[in-house]
Amino acid sequence: MKVRTALLTAAMVCLSYAISSEVQRAEPGVPDRLDVSINTQEIAEPVSKYEYGMFIEHIAGTMYRSLWSELIDDRKFYFPISSKDPEYAPQVRGVPAFARRFHHWHTVGPDEVVVMDKVHPFVGDQSPRIELDPSTPHGIRQSALALVNRKQYTGRIYLRGTPGSKVKVSLIWGDGENERQIVSIGSLSNEYKKYPLSFTAKADVTDARFEITGTGTGNFHIGAVSLMPADNLQGFRPDTIAQLRQIKMGFWRYGGNYTSGLTWYHIVGDIDKRPPEFDNAWSAMQTNDLGLDEFITLCKLINVEPYISVNAGFGDSHSAAEEVEYMNGSVATNMGAGRARNGHPAPYHVKYWNIGNEPWGPWQLGRTDLKYFVLKHNEFAKAMRRVDPSIVLIASGQMLQDDTVPGQMRAEYVGNLQPLFGSNVADWTGLFLKESWGNFDGIAEHWYANGNRHFDIEKAKTLPPDASSWAAYVPVDESPLEFARYPANIVRQKAEEWQGYQQRFPAMLGKKTFLSIDEYAYLGGSDLDLTKGVNHKQALAYAMVLNEMLRHTDFLTMAAQTTGVSLLDFNDTTATLNTLGLVYKLYSNRFIGSIPVGLSGNSPQPKSKYRAGGTDEPQTPSGSPTYPLDMVAALSPDHRFLIVSVVNATESEQKFNLSATGVQLVGASKQWTMTAESLQAANYVGHPPQAELNETSLSNTDGTFSVSPISINIFQFPLSEGGH
Repeated sequence: MKVRTALLTAAMVCLSYAISSEVQRAEPGVPDRLDVSINTQEIAEPVSKYEYGMFIEHIAGTMYRSLWSELIDDRKFYFPISSKDPEYAPQVRGVPAFARRFHHWHTVGPDEVVVMDKVHPFVGDQSPRIELDPSTPHGIRQSALALVNRKQYTGRIYLRGTPGSKVKVSLIWGDGENERQIVSIGSLSNEYKKYPLSFTAKADVTDARFEITGTGTGNFHIGAVSLMPADNLQGFRPDTIAQLRQIKMGFWRYGGNYTSGLTWYHIVGDIDKRPPEFDNAWSAMQTNDLGLDEFITLCKLINVEPYISVNAGFGDSHSAAEEVEYMNGSVATNMGAGRARNGHPAPYHVKYWNIGNEPWGPWQLGRTDLKYFVLKHNEFAKAMRRVDPSIVLIASGQMLQDDTVPGQMRAEYVGNLQPLFGSNVADWTGLFLKESWGNFDGIAEHWYANGNRHFDIEKAKTLPPDASSWAAYVPVDESPLEFARYPANIVRQKAEEWQGYQQRFPAMLGKKTFLSIDEYAYLGGSDLDLTKGVNHKQALAYAMVLNEMLRHTDFLTMAAQTTGVSLLDFNDTTATLNTLGLVYKLYSNRFIGSIPVGLSGNSPQPKSKYRAGGTDEPQTPSGSPTYPLDMVAALSPDHRFLIVSVVNATESEQKFNLSATGVQLVGASKQWTMTAESLQAANYVGHPPQAELNETSLSNTDGTFSVSPISINIFQFPLSEGGH
């Protein structure tokens, strides 16, 4: 931290007490009395709103189920239609069950009455043609739709057909004659025409059916169909938007593995004419409905800035430059004029752009070796900046650590990384700094971790070259406190590694090259499994992650948790903030713009029992010297308050003494606490919350402070006028 001795007048406020908790007496190395000192003359860079960012990508139905209001799956008919589901069904590993659910179309009538027209499709490769019977309805049906009683649903359908066809579109919520609503379509022509749809549900159900059927002679064709709740917000779910708006997030990043195979030209323009495509990154069909313009709409709805990753996998620099021009160019430019024709004349002024996504990953579409990707990055950067010199470019780096060593090199270099630093085969961040200087403003880093796992160096050395480094992680038994500290140690590792790069490349300091951890997640199980949702145990860990980020604001200025919708628990019709959402609400609403200050104590954090992630233990363990608590202090942007975060991941009440230098505390303080009855507590829609945020006014002036077991706390102390 930097010292500015003239900022505040020195004063001392001592808040003390002599009571200690039983757990503090019992644990070796923990003092009987925990003393905490805050020095407001020792300050760091203010906390950027971009430290509370989110990452989102099209993983199966994650964006569509959670954010987008569309009820109909495969609404442009990518898949063939029969009485049975096709052999392929999207099931993506590591994606929650609610996101995997996919509703296929089935035939009404014999299978042979539905023929996929591949000669003159409305959009994509095929459209269904329905052969008619004078008396028996033939058509298609989609089931398992969730409806809310008395809610209106509106949409559209594109149809063409022979003059003898009579088409009905039905929304059905039961088996009775009165448990459905029917829209009858007038006479059809040989050209596709759009027809409006409107229904009002008469029951709360999760198994409604949507049918498109016809009778008569000849046939009719279906081009595309859409159905949404009428209260949608420009296509988005109002319930999930309302929940996300409670959290102050700086940006959302649009990217991920999906990006490396994306043709961005296919995700703009008439939403009904965008072709559905197969996403080879996630083995799923993408309707391309939620594209670039819709992403900007989402960002405006939840009050965040957009951050976009361009396709540097299968993509090329020309397409990336045109994407920048589409988003930021004036109507006088070719792409800007195209954006205006699509209904958006004003430029979006997207500031942050990322070249590629995890190009170092063997799973990445279009992957190339590091020595070649550096050349590709430079070409992209120059082309994109020619279009808009004001953009901030972020390179897709990866710091060198044991679990990132290429498979064929593991036996020689795992546990022996020094020869690889600066190499053109494994040190992605180092080679960007060496070969791409001037072609980026910041460098991205991604990390994912699982609790109760440990990277085994010796096992890694013996893995086959084609084995994933994940295979070197072995199960371990962590205490709740060790579990909570694990991901914060990863953040501390990244910070120390970054400082090592600053020593090797001192120009980084002058240019203020920043670190963007724009993908990270801490998963609770032994595998990449999000199906159970997050619980309070993980919330404690994320609070420690956020605390650790606040200790490095001079260079760690952007971060994006994976994914934005993982802050929510939701079903098809309603949503609530889960425990992770509550953590980000608590921190972002208090710390954005604040100024971190020095904090010391008389109980250093011990070394971790297990290595964090796939590299060495950080030289300094994460956390504050206030073990077993983790604490961070900051001044509010207006210097009117001292803000102190305290995470207690133990299962006992903890107490501490507090002294502050450079400020004078006055008046009653406040305490916000997030706690639960157990580590497994979670918040689910339709159930009473098991974890809550509570606000308390503290009138005591004797300096007795305590925090509940397994709790996350933020104290706010008023300061005298002028902050001293």
